[in-house]
Amino acid sequence: MSEHVTTRISTGTLRGVRADGIDRYLGIPYAAAPIGDLRFREPQPAPAWDGVRDATTTGPTAPQIPYGPVTAQFLANVISPGDGYLNLNIWAPVGAASRPVMVWVHGGSFAHGSNALDGYDGSAFARDGIVLVSINYRLGTEGFSVLPGVPANLGLTDIAAALRWVRAEIAAFGGDPHNVTAFGESAGASAVGDLLGSPHAVELFDKAILQSGTPSAVHPERAGRITRRTAKRLGIPATREAFAAEPSSRLLAAEAALTANSSPVSAGLGFQAAISEPLLPREPLQAILDGAGDSIPVMLGWNAEETRLWLVPSGLQDRIGRLLFTAVRLRFRIGRRILRAYRAAFPAASRGQLLGEFATDFILRLPFHRIGDHRLARQAASTHLYEFAWRTPVGDLGAAHALEIGFVFDQLTSPDWIRLAGAEAPQSLADAMHAAWVRFATTGDPGWRAWDSNRPVMVFDSPSSRVVDNPREAILSAWRRRAENTSPAR
Repeated sequence: MSEHVTTRISTGTLRGVRADGIDRYLGIPYAAAPIGDLRFREPQPAPAWDGVRDATTTGPTAPQIPYGPVTAQFLANVISPGDGYLNLNIWAPVGAASRPVMVWVHGGSFAHGSNALDGYDGSAFARDGIVLVSINYRLGTEGFSVLPGVPANLGLTDIAAALRWVRAEIAAFGGDPHNVTAFGESAGASAVGDLLGSPHAVELFDKAILQSGTPSAVHPERAGRITRRTAKRLGIPATREAFAAEPSSRLLAAEAALTANSSPVSAGLGFQAAISEPLLPREPLQAILDGAGDSIPVMLGWNAEETRLWLVPSGLQDRIGRLLFTAVRLRFRIGRRILRAYRAAFPAASRGQLLGEFATDFILRLPFHRIGDHRLARQAASTHLYEFAWRTPVGDLGAAHALEIGFVFDQLTSPDWIRLAGAEAPQSLADAMHAAWVRFATTGDPGWRAWDSNRPVMVFDSPSSRVVDNPREAILSAWRRRAENTSPAR
């Protein structure tokens, strides 16, 4: 049985839906539509409205190209046209007051994704006393172009604007504006990590969870490569005026052509955050290693076989020959000592399987270990690390990228996650992970030891999860020894 319910925020009155002890307010604008004169500009406040605004259905999504056919087999997406896509959705317990707030930032390589997925339904969080917010932000060319006179990182600036909106408005939905946890996966985790390394972090959130994405930003010249290639392909100058004059359909067509066959583990063009004032005046990972965000408790984690999402369905894992393997070794600067450690740990692994192990360690395990070690040395706020190790029976993907999300949201019956985890994924594992995220958002302690000199990692698996001290130490110590003799790799 459902009924309409209303609440008032600074811009007007919203009509949502109440059912099963949960209030849902969907498609709420947190900023003005980024069209016309506001295109390629910083987000501006959402205009007020008269009367009651309907907030019973999700709103438009950011302009984007669909996933390629291989990825689309496993990752769901929703693309809904419309201008007002700087919107957010809220699930709140009925009668909530000063409840912990969690703000979800979706992934998708800064080019795909939205808050409208069924798999991102926040009902389980609201059921367990959390006010869950999911947000959209500008993607691809609209959100991450590098153009003269245009603020860099518009997509990140949108996320920051949404978090400021939450600080200002969430009390109307029963949330505590002083207990906000930002969490995201993949590019969404990178975005949260980038903001953790920003001078503005404490203005935006109180805790952070990074799932399978590390803080990262590059020099604007490098981040702008895809912008320059887009301009060349369209035959226009790389200026704000020229890009804003192009319809989204033309920009998206160029983006599709330029990013075809790119993935996180292959060479190719993609969108990246740029080191730029005011949001990212420094490279964010280095800023965190130097002390940025030290007052904010963090939880960091990865999936045990991240890269299988791209390497296995494409067949690339079985096509890695000696020459390509050597090229990857050179890319990651993997010397003989490190290679011997991998060979000892995975004696039966193929070259393609070893490539996946290299990439997961280099991109995720090592940076997260470094963050934990540096924060521990400074006695910063608590740091907790986890690994998701359950292997899906679908498509020989194993413990692949994005697999953990359905467990975190306790939404295993959603068609969005059945396509990735199968129809019989272990509910007990979802119970354990979801509860850990709720505990962390509530208290800053997910239920296992914080990072210490023994480097504890909670390994989530079925039939049981456990804390493992110093996992993969032989391999990771070989990387650390290399780092002691060379400049840090990024």
